[in-house]
This record gives sequence, structure tokens and C-alpha cells, in this order.
Amino acid sequence: MVMTTECWGNNQMSRRSILTVAACMAAGSTLLIAPAHASESKDVGIQARVECTSLSNGELCISLNTSPSRVEVFYTKSGGGTISAQLGYRTTAGGSPTYGGTKSISLHERAVSTWNMSYRCDVDWKGLIKVSGQGTFETPWATC
Repeated sequence: MVMTTECWGNNQMSRRSILTVAACMAAGSTLLIAPAHASESKDVGIQARVECTSLSNGELCISLNTSPSRVEVFYTKSGGGTISAQLGYRTTAGGSPTYGGTKSISLHERAVSTWNMSYRCDVDWKGLIKVSGQGTFETPWATC
């Protein structure tokens, strides 16, 4: 595209205008491709790291939250009959898993266990569900 002084006025002004438009377009495209959660987290001061896994009759998740600092493990039951289960977590730091109390979880119900604590970000975290008579199932590792 050729610009002439007839269209753009004096040459110095057209260069400045072109550079300004180019800078605005570059800044605008950067804003458009930024992930939505980045601005949302920054705006509300909350960050969370969530990892989930699909099981045959539901979904198990672990969430590392801030404001306040807490670890949540939750299971949403989408099929099958009522189960008796404990939700828990373990870390790459070793040691025994930590479990909450036993819960009876029915179809379409969501069970949550929460541990209010300052959690370590130098280790990874895994959500667990220990189902009576069926065994223990886990999420992928969550990291800060």
C-alpha cells in the first residue's frame, strides 16, 4: 500500500500515525490473546489449581485454593448407587494419606472435604477417594 501526502497530510504525521496504529494493534492483540482466567484471578485476588479425573460413576477433583489457603477434594456422583467413601489427599513429600470423615454419597450429590491450612507449593498434591468395598481412586497431581 502506497501512502501519499494527499491522503495522509504531511509525511512526518503519517509515520507517527502509522506507528501509533501499529502499536495500538499490537497491544490490542496481546490483550485479546491473554487467557481470561489470568485477568479474573488478578482482579479478584483468588488463584486456584484444580486437577480432576473422570471415574465410571462420577468426577473426582482436588483444588489448591488461596484467600483463604485451603485444600479441597470433591466428588460429584453422576451414576450408580449410593456409596460410602472418604475423601482425602496425599503429597509427593511422602507420609500417609490424610482422609476426612466417611460420607454417604448418593446419585447427583457432591461431597466435599476441606482442609484449611497453608499448603506447600514445593510438593505436588493428589486427591483421593476411598470407596468402601471398591478401593481407592485418585486425581492427577496438582501443583501450585
